[in-house]
Amino acid sequence: MPRPKAKNPRTRLVNFRLTEDEHSEMQRSAEIAGFDSLSDYLRHLYALQPASAPSTLGVRDESPLYGTVEPTVYAETGRGRIFHGDSLGLLHKTLKESSVDLIMTSPPFGLVRKKSYGNEDADRYIEWFRPFAQGMRRVLKEKGSLVIDIGGAWKPGTPTRSLYHFELLITLCREYGFHLCQEHYWWNPAKLPTPAEWVNVRRVRVKDAINCIWWLSKTPWPKASNKRVLAPYSDSMKALLTNGYTPKLRPSGHDISDKFGKDNGGSVPPNLLALANTESNGAYQEYCRANNLPVHPARFPSRIPEYFIRMLTDERDLVVDPFGGSCVTGEVAESLNRKWVCCELDEDYLKGAMARFVGVKPRLPKADNAPYQIFPPCSLNGAADNSPLTEDGGFQRSAKIPKQRALRLI
Repeated sequence: MPRPKAKNPRTRLVNFRLTEDEHSEMQRSAEIAGFDSLSDYLRHLYALQPASAPSTLGVRDESPLYGTVEPTVYAETGRGRIFHGDSLGLLHKTLKESSVDLIMTSPPFGLVRKKSYGNEDADRYIEWFRPFAQGMRRVLKEKGSLVIDIGGAWKPGTPTRSLYHFELLITLCREYGFHLCQEHYWWNPAKLPTPAEWVNVRRVRVKDAINCIWWLSKTPWPKASNKRVLAPYSDSMKALLTNGYTPKLRPSGHDISDKFGKDNGGSVPPNLLALANTESNGAYQEYCRANNLPVHPARFPSRIPEYFIRMLTDERDLVVDPFGGSCVTGEVAESLNRKWVCCELDEDYLKGAMARFVGVKPRLPKADNAPYQIFPPCSLNGAADNSPLTEDGGFQRSAKIPKQRALRLI
């Protein structure tokens, strides 16, 4: 019996040339996304091009990346559970749809150099993240939030930056229908001046001390309140509250009303989070050393999840970290009376995470409330280097330049 003719038969054949490496990479990407042929994969990519609505194609349900094996419960507390295994299974199978109020996570960064905690190459990062993005959208409530702490990366061999974390943000918004509520920036004052070659040796770049934190949601109106995360008033604002303020029109054109002098209990913080990540002798590290366990090398300070958990969730809401690491998010959520779930692939990191829960009552770690100081640009201009700039932008390593007398700028 002849095969029925399709209404829109595929009669056009397109040929294009690829290198062996390009063909292998494309074939691998197709297999990762769950497609049996390159033609199906290319049609899938073409279908994703319209950006007016969230993509409904995504990765196929039968794709191995969905995680056919669900993670197992590793430990439980009064409010939370720790899972051991692939978080794709957690996001696509274990957790119910629209059940999560906040996903607070720091996924492995897309770095040039491979790290022990399983980071992905920057150029493959977006494809690797796609099934996680779809799973996150699946479990997140309509009024919930997705917060991703993600560091940048340098392109190999050049003093230029990868765009992978910006591409991830664009992909999440254009293809998966997330809204960017607000970008935050985590400034780590204690971060070392890296990469040393560009910062310390050739002196053509400045210290990279910022992580991007993307706050996203399925709606432009997720539940949130900045009154949960107020900062102390500055001395000048305290004086204004004490002495009063005369309402007037500022030179900028802003009309400052008498409501400006109202004491609201604190100031609204900026989207720059100043937090040093220097803890090296806490209970977690001591527990790991005592039990010959690896200390997770990429922990974020507890005040990052604390800030977003306070601002974006209520007590007994569910907070999930699919890249749990040493379960900092879980410890903070437990101490703030939130339900929580953490998932981690590496069991050794979970063994160390037990220091936060076994035999102790999880609590917010003590932190120094003193503000950090950052100097305005060119604050040290009295010691400016007046040597000529290299025309090649530092491409060639120069011989050691004799020390020159500082030029005092007036």
